[in-house]
Amino acid sequence: MSIEVLIVEDDPRIAEIHRRFTEKLDGFAVIATATTGEQAKEWLEVFQPQLVLLDVYLPDMLGVDLVSFIRQNFQDIDIIMITAASEVAVVRKAMHGGVFDFILKPLTYDRFKNSLEKYRDHLLTLKQKNRLDAHEIENLWNSNPAVPSHESWEEPGAPKGIDPLTLDKILRCVTGMGDKGMTAETLSKEAGVSRSTARRYLEYLISQKKIYAELIYGNVGRPERRYFRTPS
Repeated sequence: MSIEVLIVEDDPRIAEIHRRFTEKLDGFAVIATATTGEQAKEWLEVFQPQLVLLDVYLPDMLGVDLVSFIRQNFQDIDIIMITAASEVAVVRKAMHGGVFDFILKPLTYDRFKNSLEKYRDHLLTLKQKNRLDAHEIENLWNSNPAVPSHESWEEPGAPKGIDPLTLDKILRCVTGMGDKGMTAETLSKEAGVSRSTARRYLEYLISQKKIYAELIYGNVGRPERRYFRTPS
């Protein structure tokens, strides 16, 4: 049995990691990658995969809204969310949409592997039998995490919790703002991380002299702490 997988992720580097992780596992095949919600809808119509690996923050919509679309139009397609979003409203909507698993970025290969293998085992159980006993039914529900689980890749020499992919994404966000700089609040929205996470990564980048911070005084209100890329 080959489980066809659609990856929905707007960051090409992360999408490529998910593709490589998926193709390391027996019984899975990536059939397409979508970078927007509308593109995902097109691929869903064309391929109708068995499994979607879905991010929450897409350029044109929230992934949880795509969950609702899938549930309305493709009852047999399953979803695993891989995202930096941890807001209660997002988690609740994912659970109501019958999402099989919810993995917080950054993730490890072991966490990814565990989730997809559990999904494959569930699928095999449902395909091989017409009737399940009480123990099998209990296993189908109780072995499914269905809540966020946070594991991280550690950057060599970096403090605990600093993930190289997130670090690179945040550095690119700051670089992209050029002379305007960026606040931690704006960065949290752009990078899809919490404010506290944004600040932690920004302070680490300052310690590495890759960015610097300035207090910018506007016409009214308190000054803003803005971050800029250190000139090379």
